[in-house]
Formats: sequence, C-alpha cells, structure tokens
Amino acid sequence: MASLVFEARNLTKTYLMGEVQVQALRGVDLDLFEGELTVLLGPSGSGKSTLLNILGGLDAPTSGTVRYCGVELKSDDDASLTRFRREHVGFVFQFYNLIPSLTARENVSLITDIATNAMRPDEAHDLVGLSGRLDHFPAQLSGGEQQRVAIARAIAKKPHVLLCDEPTGALDASTGIVVLEVIERINRELGTTTAVITHNAIIGEMADRVVTLSDGRIQTTVANDQRRSARELSW
Repeated sequence: MASLVFEARNLTKTYLMGEVQVQALRGVDLDLFEGELTVLLGPSGSGKSTLLNILGGLDAPTSGTVRYCGVELKSDDDASLTRFRREHVGFVFQFYNLIPSLTARENVSLITDIATNAMRPDEAHDLVGLSGRLDHFPAQLSGGEQQRVAIARAIAKKPHVLLCDEPTGALDASTGIVVLEVIERINRELGTTTAVITHNAIIGEMADRVVTLSDGRIQTTVANDQRRSARELSW
C-alpha cells in the first residue's frame, strides 16, 4: 500500500463576515497517499478550496490537524509553512498569474533559479507539451497554453505535492481537457501526489479517487480501482 502523504483530521474552518460566522469546513477527515491523483468535487461554497489551501499551508484550520509525511503543519509557525510550500508543494490556480513582461521560459526560470534540484525550464515545458513556445510572451499564448506554462512553473522544482484549484475554470471544455490530461501525465510520469479541484467530469476517469464535498463535509469517496491497478502494475 502507498505511504501516507497527508493526514487531515477533524478539520474545521470558520470565517467571520461582519457579525455572521460562516463554516467552510465542518469536521473533515482526509488521507492522501503517495503518487495518488485525487479529485475534489462539489458546488461553490462546499469547502473544497478551503481544504486545498489548508493542505498547502496557505490557510490555517480553526481546529483540527494536518500532518504531512507524519509531521504536523503548525499554523502558527510561518517560517516552517513557508519552507514547506517552497520545498514540497507546487500550486496551480484558475488564473495563470504569469508575469506579462517575461517569456514562458523566463516565467519558469523564476522557480528553477531558486529551487534546489530543479528541472531545466525546457524540460518542464517538454512535459506540458510546449517545447516550441519557450520564447513567447503570455500575450502571444492561448489561455490553455498559458495554463500549461503555469503548470510547468509549478512542477519545475519537482514538488512532492501538486495542488490544483480549478485549473480549467477559465478555459473552454476542449482546452480544459488538454490541461487535465497534462496534469494526469505529470502524476503518472513523475509520481507527484496530486489533488485537483475541478467541475470537469472527465478528470474523474483519470483519478485514483473522487472525493465529493457538500456544506463543508465530505459526502462520498469513490475509488477508481481500474486506474489504481494499472498504476500499481506500472510500478
């Protein structure tokens, strides 16, 4: 059995909006395993982005614990969380956050120049199928190509974990499928533990597990035994 990467227990998150308390998470338990591709599904406001941000050390739970490879992520230790994010986690968001004045190569070099044991920018672009667009600026790229540059930037430091929050939200359906296939390829070829928030149902067929959230709680967890078996055979 694959080793445990994330162990989240009884996570709650409450936001104060004026005098109103909004409960984003209500006692969530979740395990993510080595090399696994997990999809988080649910309507807007279900708590999936909050959960992903807590796993990635971008937000802190109101209560509950998160352990990464057996070590608890301390919400009051900013230095450790910064180091955790820098050394272990790659993030992909709905909006690409590329620097317009830099080429695709230079956007990725921002990471590779400061990371240890990083890929070369051209290697990262090869993995996302953009080897011919290295010297193009974001304005010269389509939305799908810009998102693939963002993925190349996220994986260039060879992160242990890749967290993707609605990576196809700003794309049309066919382009979104291309981006999701890139994420699935990264998971398969690099063995990166991956969690993806998406409304695109096709990714469920690519995933090891689909976790559905509603009203801040996990409602269902469905395993894709066929993909798991294929991945285990490839090992």
